[in-house]
Amino acid sequence: MLRYQWLRLNNQQVGAYAEYFVKMELTMYGFQVYETEVDDRGIDFIARFENGPFIEIQVKSTRSLNYIFAQKEKFILRENLYMAVVLFNEGNLPELFLISSLAWQNPNQLLVSRDYEGKKSKPEWGLNLSQKNLHALEKFRFDEVVNILCK
Repeated sequence: MLRYQWLRLNNQQVGAYAEYFVKMELTMYGFQVYETEVDDRGIDFIARFENGPFIEIQVKSTRSLNYIFAQKEKFILRENLYMAVVLFNEGNLPELFLISSLAWQNPNQLLVSRDYEGKKSKPEWGLNLSQKNLHALEKFRFDEVVNILCK
């Protein structure tokens, strides 16, 4: 049986895999990872490197380049909040990115702010994942960001 056949999994399985994948990758760097009992505030888990500050992580995953988002009322921009993004490419190991919530203070083509004033949708911080924007995502590669957090 071939590995990394992400299309065989349903959305819930992909989301669970993504969350565990991020937790294990942080653990491999020496982080202590703590699960939240209830995910009602947009935080999937918290982590800490040695005696440093705790960071809060919201995990998002996708099997295609598209738009992903977090509601502004739950993903409130602050220093210790991060979005882990897991890109599942069929037949390959997932790609992993870690984005500080503060990156959305300066929206651009990749990192967007949508307020939907006068509409049903709630305001959100979004990530426009497209071939055109992939280069802008590179600076958020998981290994590079985690190495900075470990210093």
